[in-house]
Amino acid sequence: MIVAMLFVMLAGCEVEPKQTLPNRSFELVWSDEFEGDSGVAPNATKWTYDLGTGQNGWGNNELQSYTNKAQNVSLDGKGNLLITAIKNGSNYTSARIKTKGIFSQKYGKFEARIKTPTGAGMWPAFWMLGDNIDSVSWPKCGEIDIMEQKGKFSNITYGTIHGPGYFGGEAISSPYSIPNSRFDNDFFIYAVEWNESQIDFFVNGYLYRRITPAETKGQWVFKQSFFMILNLAVGGNFGGPPNENTPFPGTMAVDYVRVYKYK
Repeated sequence: MIVAMLFVMLAGCEVEPKQTLPNRSFELVWSDEFEGDSGVAPNATKWTYDLGTGQNGWGNNELQSYTNKAQNVSLDGKGNLLITAIKNGSNYTSARIKTKGIFSQKYGKFEARIKTPTGAGMWPAFWMLGDNIDSVSWPKCGEIDIMEQKGKFSNITYGTIHGPGYFGGEAISSPYSIPNSRFDNDFFIYAVEWNESQIDFFVNGYLYRRITPAETKGQWVFKQSFFMILNLAVGGNFGGPPNENTPFPGTMAVDYVRVYKYK
């Protein structure tokens, strides 16, 4: 996930300028609508877990420990997945689920409808990593951050890529801002459309950033299958620590995740 942003773009969400986009035809190949009883775990045929604190807070100095407990990750019985960050004294727990080893895809459209939490230190994200991460490690495997946010700035979301030569503080990234609303007020659809020549980032169907191989100076590692991740971190390098005003528990609600291939 990102540490710094290199590009700044401000755009409204309610009234967007018209865009001319190429006609793209997609076919749904994978989805999770999160239907099920309240308190039930996410579908084990579609998701697995990252657990514990990870080395150095998953590399980002995050404060939480990830669990698979229902209090941190479960369905709400209303068609949503809830990932909840909980404070217990000076300790924090949350959840991070992934499709690694179960589902991955090269190219296509990846989208999720999400309502994010607010508050300093809240770091919700919907992102992807290359399937070869275990053999080549990060950042050579590549990373696509479809959505991540700093809870203290709930009107801004970010789309980012990481790879060799452009990772961490040098990642290729753009913020997208809503001038008269906030991402924690409602559900928004976050998506990328990805092919061999570009990665397009969308909020509610509005294209706010296109990244091409030219920007990576030949280190374009997005030519393989990627798996998906949903998580809610606490603290870390990106958004900073929580404070006395951060509301806990904080919850990221996910209505659906859908993946399409090009027809």
